[in-house]
Amino acid sequence: MVRIAVVTEQAPGERRVAATPETVKKFAALGASVAVEQGAGAAASFADADYAAAGATIGDRTATLAGAGIVLGVQGPDPASLSGVAPGAWIVAGLNPFGERARVDGYAAAGLEALAMEFMPRITRAQSMDILSSQSNLAGYKAVLDAAAEYGRAFPMMMTAAGTVSAARVFVMGVGVAGLQAIATARRLGAQVSATDVRSATKEQIQSLGAKPIFVENVAGIEGEGSGGYAGEMSPEYQAAQAELVSAHIAKQDIVITTALIPGRPAPRLVSDAQLASMRPGSVLVDLAVEQGGNVEGAVAGEVVERHGVKIVGHRNVAGRLPADASALFARNLYNFLSTFWDKEQGRPVLDAEIGDAIRLTSNGQVVNARLLS
Repeated sequence: MVRIAVVTEQAPGERRVAATPETVKKFAALGASVAVEQGAGAAASFADADYAAAGATIGDRTATLAGAGIVLGVQGPDPASLSGVAPGAWIVAGLNPFGERARVDGYAAAGLEALAMEFMPRITRAQSMDILSSQSNLAGYKAVLDAAAEYGRAFPMMMTAAGTVSAARVFVMGVGVAGLQAIATARRLGAQVSATDVRSATKEQIQSLGAKPIFVENVAGIEGEGSGGYAGEMSPEYQAAQAELVSAHIAKQDIVITTALIPGRPAPRLVSDAQLASMRPGSVLVDLAVEQGGNVEGAVAGEVVERHGVKIVGHRNVAGRLPADASALFARNLYNFLSTFWDKEQGRPVLDAEIGDAIRLTSNGQVVNARLLS
């Protein structure tokens, strides 16, 4: 019987937890024993008593980790804090392999097998295991609410005896999971929404949500589709055409939400200081890529700043600002992953090559993932 440990998150401001009473009960049904660090779910509104009722053992960090074969986390725990785990134990979490390479090396040195959930391949059978999609969905929703909180006007058009209030104009840049949810949320709030992306295939998705697509036309051979469904890097010709198009459009917008990321690289710059200056005072930009360098010039991670009378919202860990729902989805991703590969005879999951090789960062004291070795 494998022992699964659920630890309290150590990253500043992290309120999510990697397992919920719901998933603890499901792990127990598989035959695993589950230990939860005392208070691990408190910030996400999950009480120790609820974990205990689901079948978990509650204790301090030392007791929780003792003999654990699998350690679950939202963000990767410090290797130095994992004493007591079984040799070769799995660390299953969002490990930020490119940004936290020293931590990955620490897992290797400690003889741990680190599995980076954000490296999960975007294939049909892994959709229910995809933490990036589940968390981005909530981040796109929350970005619109954050924008509404900073915006000094109403979102929907209102016809009153005192006159008409015009609908807010919202422009979403980057139409992945977060962008699509941002479009849908802004539409539900009554805004006039437009959106753009470098991938031409997203035009129909934008239209299906009732938004107006804003796309570069007549730039041959630029589709913008990178590996795994992510956006790729654009040619200089495309970048120039996009900058011209965006500059004309952004000056008319009240709210801009940027979501563009390229795995393993700094976030692409989408909005320049000159474009900011063209917007009317009181406008709001929300930069969901701020922790990877930012899409918006002047965005500051963890702060709301003002430039040219325009507010730039740079909250960190946006999905984590909805800790209960974010934890529930994240925990289900982890359960779906481990249960899919559960071997009843061995009493633990056994990975196949397709997914195992994609997400395994370390094994037998070495860093083994091809994306980190290339």
